[in-house]
Amino acid sequence: TPPPRPHPGRKAGRPSPQGEGEGRTFASPLARRIAREAGVDVSDVTGSGPHGRVVKADVDAAISSGGAKAAPAAKAAPAGAPAASSAAPKAMSDEQVLKLFAEGSYDLVPHDNMRKTIARRLVEAKSTIPHFYLTLDCELDALLALRTQINAAAPVKKTEKGEAPAYKLSVNDMVIKAMAMALMAVPDANASWTDSAMVKHKHADVGVAVSIPGGLITPIIRRADEKTLSVISNEMKDLASRARSRKLKPEEYQGGTTAVSNLGMFGVKDFAAVINPPHATILAVGAGEERAVVKNGEIRIATIMSVTLSTDHRAVDGALGAELLVAFKRMIENPMGMLV
Repeated sequence: TPPPRPHPGRKAGRPSPQGEGEGRTFASPLARRIAREAGVDVSDVTGSGPHGRVVKADVDAAISSGGAKAAPAAKAAPAGAPAASSAAPKAMSDEQVLKLFAEGSYDLVPHDNMRKTIARRLVEAKSTIPHFYLTLDCELDALLALRTQINAAAPVKKTEKGEAPAYKLSVNDMVIKAMAMALMAVPDANASWTDSAMVKHKHADVGVAVSIPGGLITPIIRRADEKTLSVISNEMKDLASRARSRKLKPEEYQGGTTAVSNLGMFGVKDFAAVINPPHATILAVGAGEERAVVKNGEIRIATIMSVTLSTDHRAVDGALGAELLVAFKRMIENPMGMLV
């Protein structure tokens, strides 16, 4: 009798512990999530944990070395399995799309791994998270005046390029701080949803969407609720610079408790952003613009910024989201509160 052959879905010599399922790679939940987000086939990663278990360090090493293989496409359903509902929408195939355009009227640019990962995560987010949207307007005049005062008071430091201010705050830096403090003021909104429990976070780790060549990444300001505006500003500049040169470490863009996406610099008035799991909220920030407002029966000009909060309705419902957004507005319109 020939010796038994190893199961094709598992590396030879790697045990399949109880609960992992036949032919399934033994890996920690965190390692699986990181591999899934990076588009890596976890079964191709050699584990260094007990009994060959794949842990976070193994996945990080495989990603950084470039030796990990892409996750395989989903297998076809076995014979006799129930067919997918005919009502479910299906994406057009490559051939169907290209048939709509004249040959020679376009160029094909293959997707890189970053663009594939972004696309996959966006589809997952919109198909699994029940998004709920809330929009309100914030007056910026007090914040802009305070920003001018703080920047004018910045001490001068010597750099390789000469003297420069120790910091230079942007409106976005103050938005990050305001969002972090709002989450501390409304702690029930500082949460992440899981099927078995609500994850209540003790600090506000604010991700900030940064556009980079070929995609988007969200570096995180950890414990933004505890940091001064100048620290947030300098840290954000460093993270954004290293993000654009693709030098961020995984721990600098993975996780977080919320996110901010700002398109105000492009003149966009308002928009709704897609939630980035495991976050339950993301704040979309529009441009500050002069508008006519009515106060006490009188018309005056004020600088107004529209913001839209997208929430995961499973974790943050309408009333709780509104409470969070009101707390954010209060911080923006009374910015001295961010200094104490």
